[in-house]
Amino acid sequence: MFAANSFADLSALTINPFAHLSTLVSPVIMQTYVIVMIVLVAAGTLFDIIHKRSAAYFFANWRDSKGKARQQVGGGEMVAIAVQTAVVDVLASGEFCNARRRLAHLLTMYGFVVYLITTVMMVFCYPTTGAPTPRWLPLLWYIGGLMVCVGGYWFWFFIRVDVAAEGNSPFRFERADMFVVSLVLSVTFGLLWAYAETTGHVRFSYFLLGLFLIVTTFLFVSIPWSKFSHMFFKSAAALEKRISKANGSAQNLPTLTRDDPEQQKRHSMELLRSAPMRMGLGIKREAPRHY
Repeated sequence: MFAANSFADLSALTINPFAHLSTLVSPVIMQTYVIVMIVLVAAGTLFDIIHKRSAAYFFANWRDSKGKARQQVGGGEMVAIAVQTAVVDVLASGEFCNARRRLAHLLTMYGFVVYLITTVMMVFCYPTTGAPTPRWLPLLWYIGGLMVCVGGYWFWFFIRVDVAAEGNSPFRFERADMFVVSLVLSVTFGLLWAYAETTGHVRFSYFLLGLFLIVTTFLFVSIPWSKFSHMFFKSAAALEKRISKANGSAQNLPTLTRDDPEQQKRHSMELLRSAPMRMGLGIKREAPRHY
């Protein structure tokens, strides 16, 4: 009995929960909701750009970098930099030096991409039980959602700087945490609702569906006040940084070595102008593992 029930429950992971819901809610309503969320993403990101003047700062910094360039970057080199930016900084999250933080970020990022794409496919391509959903599609949706949960909860409880380094409670919540918390809770409630919906727990599924819609709506409505829109600026900022290093402007920042005569001149202490970057053991301290 238990084995049969377990098999039946696992088979629910290959059922499209949105098609199952179409017996109660019109597919048009679900599709309209998804479109509204997409519009909120675009509108919230645009508002964030205008309100914070992110685009204006980016283009002003870009012009300033070109004006201070010590050498020209050719077309072939520009393409190579763009490819390197896409592969290292965007696809591999190369800005994270901490391996655990990078892995948690990649799990969350790729999981959300898979979860989002499969959601759109199930809602728009297979909205009802009359259009049979390929069994792999809901399963992929669950896998993407679980990736978000693993990466998000791992980061929240074990990797966050204020928890891992400062010893604060993992349940401490601030405005900066709004994006991560709403994202993880949205996906969590979505997975729980889908499982309850496809396994026949009708009343419980209604409650979870309400939580899922409330948190998901908050996730997309709160874009101007959360870190959601940073994903759109990340690649542009990484590209600008690499180009500024290639053309010699380096965003007017010092290089990573004191062997550069120009950087030696910048040092305020005469005795340290010719000193190597790694000079002695220095003050014994904890290894920089949090960032």
